Amino acid sequence: MITKNPIRISPIAHQEIVDTLHINKIPDTYGLRVGMKGGGCGAQFLLGFDLPTENDHVYVVDTIKVIIDKRHLMYVIGTEVDYEETEEGAGFTLVK
Repeated sequence: MITKNPIRISPIAHQEIVDTLHINKIPDTYGLRVGMKGGGCGAQFLLGFDLPTENDHVYVVDTIKVIIDKRHLMYVIGTEVDYEETEEGAGFTLVK
């Protein structure tokens, strides 16, 4: 059993998540889902707002509710959610 938070959230990503929740009036029952999409060489990280299900672990990382599917946990342990702004645009990144 994991006793500490399996992921980290950078300070800038934390602020962007809080702002997004507030601006979009996302209910407190939702959390930030972190997981995997696809498999094999085509696997990609997944990030979005969602409701927890019975297949999920729920953590609180720096005041943010984080939802991770039990099947994805081993793939996202040690991941950091960050937020980057470049000339091409801005968005969240997941760095392992």
